[in-house]
Amino acid sequence: MAGVSDQTSTAAVRERIAELAAEVQRLNDAYYGSGDTPVPDADYDALKDELAALVAEHPELEPPDSPLRRVNAPSELTGPTIRHARPMLSLAKATTEDEVRAFCARFPGQPFRVSEKLDGLSLSVVYRDGRLDYVATRGTGAIGELVTDKARHVIPGLPQEIGLPGRVEVRGEAVMLRSTWEAYNAAHPDRPLTNPRNGAAGTLMQKDAQAAAAAGRVLRFYAFGADVDGEPADVPDGIEAAAQVVCADADAVLEAVREIGARRDGLDYDIDGAVVRLHDPAAFDAAGFNSAEPRGAIAFKYPPEEKLTKLLAVEWPVGKIGRVAPRARVEPVFVGGVTVEHITLHNPRLIRERDLRIGDTVAVVRRGDVIPFAGRSIPEDRDGTEQVIVPPTHCPSCGSELEVRGTGEERWCVNLQCPAQVTRRLMHWASRPAADMEGVGDVWIEKLADDGVLRRRSDFYTLTVDRLLGYERMGEVSARNMVDSIERSKGLGLRRALIGLAIPMASEGVAKRLCLAGYERIEDVMDASAEELVAIRDIGPKVAESVAAFFAREEIREEIAELRRHGVVLDVRDEDRPVDAAAAGDSPLKGKTVVITGAFADPRSGAKVSRPDVTRLVEQAAAVTASSVSSATDYLLAGDNVGASKTSKAEKLGVQVVSQDELWRWLAEAGVV
Repeated sequence: MAGVSDQTSTAAVRERIAELAAEVQRLNDAYYGSGDTPVPDADYDALKDELAALVAEHPELEPPDSPLRRVNAPSELTGPTIRHARPMLSLAKATTEDEVRAFCARFPGQPFRVSEKLDGLSLSVVYRDGRLDYVATRGTGAIGELVTDKARHVIPGLPQEIGLPGRVEVRGEAVMLRSTWEAYNAAHPDRPLTNPRNGAAGTLMQKDAQAAAAAGRVLRFYAFGADVDGEPADVPDGIEAAAQVVCADADAVLEAVREIGARRDGLDYDIDGAVVRLHDPAAFDAAGFNSAEPRGAIAFKYPPEEKLTKLLAVEWPVGKIGRVAPRARVEPVFVGGVTVEHITLHNPRLIRERDLRIGDTVAVVRRGDVIPFAGRSIPEDRDGTEQVIVPPTHCPSCGSELEVRGTGEERWCVNLQCPAQVTRRLMHWASRPAADMEGVGDVWIEKLADDGVLRRRSDFYTLTVDRLLGYERMGEVSARNMVDSIERSKGLGLRRALIGLAIPMASEGVAKRLCLAGYERIEDVMDASAEELVAIRDIGPKVAESVAAFFAREEIREEIAELRRHGVVLDVRDEDRPVDAAAAGDSPLKGKTVVITGAFADPRSGAKVSRPDVTRLVEQAAAVTASSVSSATDYLLAGDNVGASKTSKAEKLGVQVVSQDELWRWLAEAGVV
């Protein structure tokens, strides 16, 4: 009987190994083939760890085509390929400090190099005699897929020429900045990118890279090593190098790993760990490698901060442009420094593929300012009372049949008169980035919309104190504050008006670019054709078509006329006009690339000055703003309450940190304050 039991056990293990190997390869094909993956990194790592543990116990059962025997890659490369001069390998993983110490102990007396483990797409960039020759993905490790032409469009910071002769190979990571990801999703709510990592991989898989770049899908390349004619060399000038620190021993390595972990939430790009490798190239080469990993390097993976809680219910609120997105209510849980009661479930496809159910125990993940989400459920905690989450077929607000769009199977209400959409559009018009009606809260907007008093944006400007006093719990002071706030909002100007109109696919950046392109009045934008709009820098054809179609609607034209009749300013304001570099004189900011961080206050009144307002002032002084500190940054403009990550990086890169007192002096010299 024991023999039969052993055979059954072996068969079960063999079946599980085959199942895990197939699933890991399916996820590799999804991510490296299309830039998308149906599961979070933690789930993928768990599957691969289970496979590795089973293979370690039963090596004879590992299939010959096991994904453990090669780097993470799709089953086959579909585009043109090239053989790498040296293999591009994956890295062994460490999840504890003891594992890092054990790695360092294998190389006594050797210095180590510690860098951020960027969460993007590994690339090999090769130059010949100073000119860009080709760009290739890691591919299978031995053979990469050529993406040269795509990279020219979607990695605008990658130089086409460098000042070095011979064959120069630069290896690094292409990432999508968090700010780029957020801007793209705001402009494309019908097909949002799940996260910056998927955005990076998917961008280089796009068939039309030029259109992808025009739509805002652009990447940043950070180099972590280079060689000239096969010999190790510094990263060439003009190519941004990833931040690295050299450590003498394991204690210094772990200190660097902890320091990277402490500042990762403040970065504008995602990292999922720290890379520890031998600093000396000869020692690294001498350490050798196995089938998929170099022995002279290891990746320490930071665990995402997550807490378990109960998924109580799922709501389907209707957004301002009709997207009906799932939002879950959970038992309150403290994670990532805040108490979380609501989380995003992203879209119906992810709900289905993660098998999330009402009543599930779920792991809530929050990192930095990212909206909390359900990273995974805990199926073993189920008791049979859980309910399958069924997406609605009709709008929860107006009852119209919903459309299903995009790979996320998202639901959309196409009824422009949908009450929920109307209310959300009114709230958006009153919000700070738009009309900035500080005294008008969302609760009152919803109440007035439900009563039919507010139906469109121009109705705000018909409200009077007497009319508001007719409502219960509305006092004279509150009514006066609301009306005064609405009156002050009339001077919003063209840029804020374009933001407040919530034009589909048109982000705040699009509003800014339209002003910088020379449009003076909203009627000028309204009369512009898609062909004229697409000629503006960084406005792609789909955005241009969306803007033109929006203003072609008769009800929008009537609304613009009504806003004008009420005295709302819809012309460009001086601070939103194109920068006149000559007017900036000899300001220290002129022509400089700057990063803005911290909180700012007007030196005369002490009133808080928002980050967007500081950005506009700096740009009026003929500076160029960037979202993260790099070797190309000239100044880090630091207000109050600045985190250590950006100033530390600035110091390492030799970037001058400018206090806000000095900044205000510079702005005064430039004549913009």
